[in-house]
Amino acid sequence: MTDEWTKPKVVISKCIEYDYCRWNSNIIKSPIVDLLKKYVEFQPVCAEYEIGLGVPRDPVRIVIENDEKRLIQPSTGRDVTDIMINFTRDFIDSLDVVDGFILKSQSPSCGTQQTKYLAGREKGAATLERGAGFFGGEILNVFPDHPIETEGRLRNFRIREFFLTKLYTLARFREVKNSHSKHELVNFHTKNKFLFLAYNQNEKNNLGKIVANPQKHRFEEIIKDYEHHLALLLNKPPKYTSNINVLMHALGYFSKYLNKEEKAYFLDELEKYRAGWVPIFSINILLKSWIVRFQQDYLKQQTYFDPFPEDLMIFDLKDTWRGRDYWRNM
Repeated sequence: MTDEWTKPKVVISKCIEYDYCRWNSNIIKSPIVDLLKKYVEFQPVCAEYEIGLGVPRDPVRIVIENDEKRLIQPSTGRDVTDIMINFTRDFIDSLDVVDGFILKSQSPSCGTQQTKYLAGREKGAATLERGAGFFGGEILNVFPDHPIETEGRLRNFRIREFFLTKLYTLARFREVKNSHSKHELVNFHTKNKFLFLAYNQNEKNNLGKIVANPQKHRFEEIIKDYEHHLALLLNKPPKYTSNINVLMHALGYFSKYLNKEEKAYFLDELEKYRAGWVPIFSINILLKSWIVRFQQDYLKQQTYFDPFPEDLMIFDLKDTWRGRDYWRNM
């Protein structure tokens, strides 16, 4: 519940809302990315343009040859594998600060998981398997703990909520690292206790022990350990049952102030969330009103109730916040 937000630094495929640089000179429209421009520092990049393929250009494809992935331009027979690998390594080395990535889905360069790997260069060649593109694959390898998504997957509410929560949490943590202050680390941990409890209680406890620092280690030592366990904690989104536990814990702060009807209403909304009928932010809105009403300053600072700017909480009734595990094969 704050108007002050750390702006995450995000690398984005330039063809998404930034430039007409796709192979056919088109641009990818994304309402989510367009809205994020106000709240995020984007660094756009088009790997295919940067290696000299031009706009427009004949498309490139990933082809399996001799059990090896090659990046081929079928119309010309040109093999740009090595130049793409070299550009990707140089680009990654040039990055000063980055908190996350939004990449073009299914792209032979930027794709992260659904890019086609073809059996040959000829037109109509069969798809042998699917995986990451050359640029996107290396991003996944070098930044395994960063939030990385495609513009297509971000249309899903649950995926978007997880991505943004992780993105803003890591951006705030980056500022703590740069502060070299144990006090700032304690403050960060305190404000995130409810969020951490929802994500992974065991790792929350591990982080608490690190912050307590009974051995009196230097900041540089404890921050590395903290960062490692923070990555483990944020590896997957919280289960809805964990969220329910946190929400019930929050209710305890107001229990003596609420009448029976108010408590019953809250518990009814909680059952709707348990059944998958309402998203969690609708319950958080109720809790936030009580936080203000009863002046609960400790809860007011908890990032759990505002993990990212409220304007980014776009929700449509056709969206889903429950269902299959979108992270199982990431």
